[in-house]
Amino acid sequence: MNRFFLLLLFYLLFASLVSAQTPADTTIISISDSLIQKNLPPVYDSLPVTVTPDSVSKKTLRDSGWVMKTGISFSSVEFNWQVLQHHPYFGFQKESTSPEISERKQFNGKEWLFYLLIFLLVVFALIRRTFPKYFNNLFRLFFRTTLKQRQIREQLMQTPLPSLLLNGFFVVTGGLYITFLLQHFKLDPVHNFWLLFLYSSLGLSAAYFIKFIGLKVSGWLFNFPEAAESYTFIVFIVNKMIGILLLPFLVLLAFCLGDVYSVGLTLSGCLVAGLLVYRFILTFTAIRNQVKVNPFHFILYLCAFEIAPLLLVYKVLFQFFNQTT
Repeated sequence: MNRFFLLLLFYLLFASLVSAQTPADTTIISISDSLIQKNLPPVYDSLPVTVTPDSVSKKTLRDSGWVMKTGISFSSVEFNWQVLQHHPYFGFQKESTSPEISERKQFNGKEWLFYLLIFLLVVFALIRRTFPKYFNNLFRLFFRTTLKQRQIREQLMQTPLPSLLLNGFFVVTGGLYITFLLQHFKLDPVHNFWLLFLYSSLGLSAAYFIKFIGLKVSGWLFNFPEAAESYTFIVFIVNKMIGILLLPFLVLLAFCLGDVYSVGLTLSGCLVAGLLVYRFILTFTAIRNQVKVNPFHFILYLCAFEIAPLLLVYKVLFQFFNQTT
């Protein structure tokens, strides 16, 4: 019995000693530190290192030698004047200098030519606004867009005032265009733009006045008054259209240079030549319906009474001006 209790006591003591010891855990895995890396090259920052310069000037400070007078308040005028005198950028301490007086420049441009073109534009606008029906009939008859040509012709002949104004408009624009042509081809005999313009306008008006009188007399002498009247009407209708269509080209020839001037001169010359050819065709058609005329004889008439007189007048005037100058 005593042996049984001794064995029990020994067993309890042995169990308590065994449970007090910490057994080795075979499932624990040692984890090495991933932050510690051996034999690796050093890693540098990919962004470049920029050195920001100091915004403060490194210029050595110098004493300005400004000694403020005693007894001056900071709000006084004298203090403000002292501040301005010691300003580092503005020389208020120096004596003022009077500005140099520049000479007056005189620009002799194309002012009067500009005023003349403005005057022509205003006159054309007033005529167009005052006589709208006349302009409509004029363009309809010129482009032959209607079959009632005889009726339109009678309506145009019944309104002599716009016809007279447009004839004068043609004389001015045509004289100005001739002046530009003479100066361009260096055929100016007087070497004065305005005097040449006056002579060109007077010569153009005189040529067509003589032509008008000659056609009237010829129609009366040869007993063809209707043919002479039709011819005269067509001539002055085409002249009116030339005076109107030349107006934009006069602006180009007056104020443009270089390629624009050359283009304007070429187009205006083609326009005038085309209108003159168109006038010859219309006059031949109108006369052939009333008088039996051979085309060859009509061409001889044009050379003798249209082209030759103008060349003769120009030659006489050119010789006259060469002798006077």
